[in-house]
Amino acid sequence: MNNTTKKLTTISMLCALAFIAAAVFRIPVVLFLRYDPKDIIIVTGGFIFDPLTAALIAFLVSLMQMFTVSGTGFLGFLMNVISSCAFACTAAYIYQKRRRLSGAVTGLICGVICQTALMLFWNYLVAPLYMGYSREAVAGLLLPAFLPFNLIKGCLNAAGTLLLYKPVVTLLRRSALVSSTPDAGKRKVHIFVLLASLCAIILCIMLILYLNGRV
Repeated sequence: MNNTTKKLTTISMLCALAFIAAAVFRIPVVLFLRYDPKDIIIVTGGFIFDPLTAALIAFLVSLMQMFTVSGTGFLGFLMNVISSCAFACTAAYIYQKRRRLSGAVTGLICGVICQTALMLFWNYLVAPLYMGYSREAVAGLLLPAFLPFNLIKGCLNAAGTLLLYKPVVTLLRRSALVSSTPDAGKRKVHIFVLLASLCAIILCIMLILYLNGRV
């Protein structure tokens, strides 16, 4: 396969995986807000290729969600695209400038901050239109509901990306879908990063259980 065919094949696979993640693995966090891990796959596409690819995957997956599992129509589609792009495109852009572990970590942290800030703004603007709440009521939910939800969501996605990116890319390289870089086999797994990611996931799970009144 030529490079264009390989890229299209890889993007198609990532879109399919992200849609399955969005459709099947939906975890209630607080109120009607549910977490799904599709952004892990979207940002993986951005890390492999570029931020534009991440945006394309986010758009296509959100479009599929709108016509299948989503009950919020175009507004839900819009919010999904903004949320995923804020996280994945920000992280991929920074990683593209510094293709090292430090660049990935910095990009993911900036992605979490960007996503959280943008979604507070957009939820304030758009949520009253599909929730049926007044804007004042939505404003009252920004700090106790929307802020922790987006922070938990972003931290889970960042930690999940750090854990899964290398195995996914290794599999794609062995399948000859992604080209190997000269130092691809020399990059070490940083135990500290893996442990920190696992701790972040455990902490987020505990927070989800707390917000749902189970602990």
